[in-house]
Formats: sequence, C-alpha cells, structure tokens
Amino acid sequence: MDDWTKEKHLSERIMQEEKLALYFYTPLCGTCQLAGKMLDIVEQAAKQFTYAKANLNYVPKMAEIYQIESVPCLLLFEKGNLKEKVYAFHSVPHLFEKLSSHLI
Repeated sequence: MDDWTKEKHLSERIMQEEKLALYFYTPLCGTCQLAGKMLDIVEQAAKQFTYAKANLNYVPKMAEIYQIESVPCLLLFEKGNLKEKVYAFHSVPHLFEKLSSHLI
C-alpha cells in the first residue's frame, strides 16, 4: 500500500484512480496498526482497487474535506467520487465484502 502524504498530490491521485481504497491512520493508534494489517491482506484478494494510505497528521485538510471523524478510516472512491466511509474494521472478510460490494 503506497503512502500518500502530500495533500496536493492526494487530491490529484483521488481524481485519477478508477477505484481507490484510501486508508487514513495515525501512527500512534493501535487500532490503526491492526486495521492496516487487515487491509494488507484484503489488498492481495481485491486487486481491482488501487490501495493507498495517508497519515492524517500530515493531511489535515483531507479530514475536513471528507469529514473524517476518527481513525482508522477507509474511504472508497470510484472515479474520484466518494462512495463509502468505513470506520468499523471488524475482520478481513468484512472488509473484503465492503470492497466487493463496489465492484458491481
């Protein structure tokens, strides 16, 4: 999963990708570390998405723009449009189902 940390580039990349799973985290968040590992597994199974992550401490405007209430947070985009915000990282199968529901 690529780390996108510059806000200017982040906005441009969001618009460029067909299907994007963008994961927001903070480095001291234990739940974020676990969620990141879960996403690494999902990334291997749901390859139709581009996967990226961003440390929310470095992109605070993104939290404002997308009204991110807490981390971990996964934003699912299609052609630059936000389709879903995921805060609950229950399990790898749960995340896989969330992503799969956007492949239709």
